[in-house]
Amino acid sequence: MDTIVIIIIAVTCIISYLALNDMRMFEKYKFNVGAILHRKEYFRLLTAGFLHADFMHLLLNMYVLYMFYPPIMAAFGVVGFLIIYIASILLGNLFSLLIYKNQSWYSAIGASGGVAGIIFASVSLNPVFSKIGIIFIPFLSIPGYIFGLLYFGYSVYSMLKPRSNDNVGHAAHLGGAFFGLIYTVIIYPEDAIHNMFYLLIMSLPLIYLAYEIFVRKRIG
Repeated sequence: MDTIVIIIIAVTCIISYLALNDMRMFEKYKFNVGAILHRKEYFRLLTAGFLHADFMHLLLNMYVLYMFYPPIMAAFGVVGFLIIYIASILLGNLFSLLIYKNQSWYSAIGASGGVAGIIFASVSLNPVFSKIGIIFIPFLSIPGYIFGLLYFGYSVYSMLKPRSNDNVGHAAHLGGAFFGLIYTVIIYPEDAIHNMFYLLIMSLPLIYLAYEIFVRKRIG
């Protein structure tokens, strides 16, 4: 594994662990609409990406990051990988801020936006052969675009279900995925266009989410 990925996973695990055992730290650095808009605490747009709701949430995000990062590193290098990951976290949380701007109480945490950006960039480059093993059953694997479909499908379901308030940044997936896709299209347009069918399949839950947000005005 590349050193930078080890560092990101290690730092995320350490910060998440510390915050889970220190509620004041958790509250200070999580994504919160009121704190960002009224107190101008814009640092939360980034720091929320290093906090997690519990150890399973942390494990899932770091495992997915670990499985999908190699094509990104091979195609974009360390700088490109960092751009996609960090910018996807920021854009994902900015999108959440846009959606929930009228709900000052809304809070969320998680590296979901960054992970979504990495998934979309990876599948844009190699949708079929970018596979992910099932946790604890490494000899079973599914194509990356199928995993992306399930991953985003679950996130959209969790976001839209009644009384959903698990503090996980499901909305950030849409902004993060958008950045990962757009960045790859700009750098490798032919690959992204060639794999558009797989990207469309993986995007179905996010397209539905966009419909619920912008057409039905169900959220916000």
